[in-house]
Amino acid sequence: MNRRAEEQPIARVWLFVVSCVLAGFGGAVGSILGHAFGPRGLWIGGVVGGLLAALLSARVAIWRHWIASAQFWGTAAGAGVGFLAAALVAANTLSSPVGPVLSTALVGTGALLGSRVGRARVA
Repeated sequence: MNRRAEEQPIARVWLFVVSCVLAGFGGAVGSILGHAFGPRGLWIGGVVGGLLAALLSARVAIWRHWIASAQFWGTAAGAGVGFLAAALVAANTLSSPVGPVLSTALVGTGALLGSRVGRARVA
């Protein structure tokens, strides 16, 4: 039985991991660049960097054949919404390292859920 790559469970795991890592990296780089514009720039840069990384994670998923091309926008939107939720959780749990670290899982979860929406449209 030859299943398409986007139907294989390991592809879903990779989509989750790459979405989490890229969004975290994008948020960090955006914050660093935005810091030059003060405290508000730090936050805006972090959000913009994370959202751009959500788009990048969906593009990487297509390139690696973890999702179909038609699933791009659903995956990117899911990762983006997950990033915004993660940023909200992280900002409100800064007193503990657990909240910010675990909140990154929301990005991968959003990407997975978004790819399902795109997949339902394709089928």
